[in-house]
Amino acid sequence: MPAGRPTLYKKEYCEQVFRLCLLGLTDAELAHAFDIEESTLNLWKNAHPEFMESIINGKEKADSEVAEKLWHRAKGYSHPEDKIFLHEGQPVIVSTEKHYPPDTAAAFIWLKNRRGSQWKDKIEVENTGDLNVSIEGFSPDWIAKKTGNSE
Repeated sequence: MPAGRPTLYKKEYCEQVFRLCLLGLTDAELAHAFDIEESTLNLWKNAHPEFMESIINGKEKADSEVAEKLWHRAKGYSHPEDKIFLHEGQPVIVSTEKHYPPDTAAAFIWLKNRRGSQWKDKIEVENTGDLNVSIEGFSPDWIAKKTGNSE
């Protein structure tokens, strides 16, 4: 017989956690939603494979749907649309095609995440050489002492 208090886990939590993951909740937020510690959530994941599978499926479904929509916004897209007009007191339905041009912000987000090394916001530069600073009127020893570069 296992020691400790009984688990608060219930089988119904699988459907609940799936829906919460579709909303984009993180593990910390999931734990808060179930009024448990994140460590308890991790224990539930290990002890109940169906619970872990619900989390994975919910997160993957949400992420893939958002990624698909972002991709469509990044490249631009069109879809059929019916417009309704009133002509001489009678409604008239006209089928059209609605076009959304490419969205540069969506394209940038996509590229930054998919090709981060080429599209990241900042470029890191590493100094591999010595930096010798000469300030007129001050000795190199004084500069090294003030900058913390004394050897």
